[in-house]
Amino acid sequence: MIFMQADLTRDDEIEAAVNEAAQLGSIRYLANIAGLQHIDSVENFPMEKYDLMQRIMLRAPFLLSKLTIPHFKKNQDSVGVVGNMASVHGHICTLNKPVYNITKFGLKALSQSISAEGGGTVRSFTVSTGYVKTPLALNQIPAQAEQRGITEEAVVHDVMMGRSRVKEMMAPIDVGNLFLFGFSRFSRYLVGGDLLYDGGMVLTY
Repeated sequence: MIFMQADLTRDDEIEAAVNEAAQLGSIRYLANIAGLQHIDSVENFPMEKYDLMQRIMLRAPFLLSKLTIPHFKKNQDSVGVVGNMASVHGHICTLNKPVYNITKFGLKALSQSISAEGGGTVRSFTVSTGYVKTPLALNQIPAQAEQRGITEEAVVHDVMMGRSRVKEMMAPIDVGNLFLFGFSRFSRYLVGGDLLYDGGMVLTY
């Protein structure tokens, strides 16, 4: 594995990373998984945080897709796949997460747009999970508790896992396996689709 550091708020660094990757071999897969969170209502949401979240979670995936699709088409079979990390928040909106909600709905639209233009060889998909045991999820618990006026334990039990039929956060490896499946030859009919693995949060009541 080769790691190339790049600031997703800087177009020049994104372009340099793609160019460097192209020097190492053919580009066939792109996984857009970067994210951050800020808990606040629409009326109180700081615009500088809005701009940062939009830039990292929606603009950067768009630019990376724009830059990698031409490389997909240079492959002998013209095949390439973009996987985008969406969320249950690309299906339902929870309070005090307006920008997170917006970007996740946007990633679904990006995947569908890429797939609409891809001619069946360039495709894209989203992965929508509930809460995954990552710092992004765990670090928002205190802010959620303060915003809602409840305990941190209640945030986990009632807010995060309240609507899930599986009362346990997903492990990061489980999410990684969904991306591997989406990129694989077994998913050639996953064209603009969404892998909703949420423990029943969205579709069961």
